Amino acid sequence: MLSEMYEIPEGFLTAKAEELYTVLKAPTLFHLEGVKSQPLFISTLLHGNETTGLYAIQRLLKKYSGKQLPRAVSVFVGNIEAAKENQRRLDHQDDYNRIWPGTLHRDSAEKDMMQTVARIMRKKKPFASIDIHNNTGKNPHYACINNLNPHGLVLASEFSDIAVYFTSPKGVQSSAFSDFCPATVLECGQSGDRSGEDHALNYLENILALDDLSSPLKHKLKLHHTIARVTLLPTVTLGIDAGQSGLNLNALLEENNFQLIAAGTEFASVSNDIEKFIVVSSESNEDVTDEYIERADHKLLFKKPVILSMFTTCETAMRQDCICYFMEELHIG
Repeated sequence: MLSEMYEIPEGFLTAKAEELYTVLKAPTLFHLEGVKSQPLFISTLLHGNETTGLYAIQRLLKKYSGKQLPRAVSVFVGNIEAAKENQRRLDHQDDYNRIWPGTLHRDSAEKDMMQTVARIMRKKKPFASIDIHNNTGKNPHYACINNLNPHGLVLASEFSDIAVYFTSPKGVQSSAFSDFCPATVLECGQSGDRSGEDHALNYLENILALDDLSSPLKHKLKLHHTIARVTLLPTVTLGIDAGQSGLNLNALLEENNFQLIAAGTEFASVSNDIEKFIVVSSESNEDVTDEYIERADHKLLFKKPVILSMFTTCETAMRQDCICYFMEELHIG
């Protein structure tokens, strides 16, 4: 499934995400030379509808057209098939950010491809790894890390003063690469927002200019730790209309991502005839729903204060991934 290239093909720098399949034909790993030989790894379009990374990379490479990059770069362009349809993933596909080394996912050709990319890059000993994403819900720009080593914290702080530390879900790109180099995820707001693209581009240029990651943190990090993931049971209907049973999320919560939500706040209203609508899973994948959510008549309420992230009311995102995450503030040092 994987193409490996050492130069940029004609049409790549101007292609829209939905047109990439005509240029690349398959997920592609580029290796481009630079003044410093140790490469910076950048991945984009692991989710086909998260396009900010692609457009930031295109703008970066256009700037250096005809001249050498400050540092060698390896770029992985992922799910071009889903990008054609402006979808996170297609129904027959694995999630491209759940099948990297460390995954618990079943074997597949797509999983084998990610193992190959990781194996190739491990041999190249990257300077750092940057995976660029967008959010479905309304969130500030922030970075994610999978361990708390100093170089990873520096990498995150170069992007934002907000960072999230998480160890679940398994099989994400950043976690796989953090075994052999500093790694971060950039969450650049919603697709199509030019400010996210500008922010990612500026960040990539700054990282390319660095000689090392031993400098003090650029920002005093407000660090959060993901403690639970909230998923929708597949049989549950969204929305409550006459004659229909289901769950109706409190849409106002989307405006409060990265804010502390008080105990007693409504998470959703629900119909009467179903016992369970959502599952709150801990980092170790235990069902901890009763620890965080209680039912009062036709409402699901927060049982304790939590910080939300990535809360969304988009049904496709919920069914393919999750409703949101619960976090706590983390103090280190």
